[in-house]
Amino acid sequence: MPRHVAIVEDEPLIRANYVEAVGRIGYEVRGYGSRPEAETAFAQRLPELVIIDIGLGDEPEGGFELCRSLRVRSPTLPIIFLTARDSDFDVISGLRLGADDYLAKDVSFHQLAARISALFRRMDALRRPAESDSILEQGALRIESERMRISWNGQDVPLTVTEFWMVHTLVRFPGHVKSRDQLMRDAQVVVDDATITSHIKRIRKKFVAIDPAFDAIDTVHGAGYRWRS
Repeated sequence: MPRHVAIVEDEPLIRANYVEAVGRIGYEVRGYGSRPEAETAFAQRLPELVIIDIGLGDEPEGGFELCRSLRVRSPTLPIIFLTARDSDFDVISGLRLGADDYLAKDVSFHQLAARISALFRRMDALRRPAESDSILEQGALRIESERMRISWNGQDVPLTVTEFWMVHTLVRFPGHVKSRDQLMRDAQVVVDDATITSHIKRIRKKFVAIDPAFDAIDTVHGAGYRWRS
């Protein structure tokens, strides 16, 4: 049975395009044009993954409200924000509300499809016994690779899928400088250098929120980044 994906987007043409494209790769897809319409449908049946825009009709923060209510109902439901609003404030707000990933609308469909697939793999892994996971530890850091879960000093770090793979790449080779191109390749994104820099800044902020003394990620100017060994 195909996985059930919901897309909440108020622009009819954009919504139809996403519904058609996501359906083409084998998912059962339903589109909704507003927060109330989506919530009415979700009260009858929760999807297995939700893609949400932030501004929904006359609700500039409607997507945030929908994310909040979905998280109350299901702590593990995969949620992706797909929006034109890509300021640090909006990204951090969305992730703090419990979204699993946050993508700008100029993202390629290939990247969106990779994110959907990665989140479903994580959900499948979470249902398996922890003993089957491959564990990578480096000091206070613990990575459960199959579950795409990272913790620092025993506390979960709320990383997006993109951020998870960036940290994973750095930690696998502690002390080695990883270029922006290598980080993009491993995270399956194609973005400019400034966007990679923004990702690294957000990653640092999330670790610092748990441990103000965190300083494990070095910037090597002109070369890339490394995880301190």
